Amino acid sequence: MKNIIILIIIAFSTAGIFSINGCVASKKVAAKSGVQLWSENCIRCHNTPSPNTYSPEQWETIGMHMQTRALLTNDERDKIVAFLQQN
Repeated sequence: MKNIIILIIIAFSTAGIFSINGCVASKKVAAKSGVQLWSENCIRCHNTPSPNTYSPEQWETIGMHMQTRALLTNDERDKIVAFLQQN
């Protein structure tokens, strides 16, 4: 019984550490601008087109498509699309 309690304590401690690290990473991403996220994420796989290449509506559609391909969060996608739409 004592071993089970120790394992439970270790499991909860480990989960707590991972959740704290996840929050730190999330804050770092939240602090990034759309242009930073665009340059870090999009160029990994292909040459990025000029923001003037597509209309704001097209960027919205492209953003939805690329979110799933690049594993972006909604916030990251929104920031990238907003940057691309303003140019």
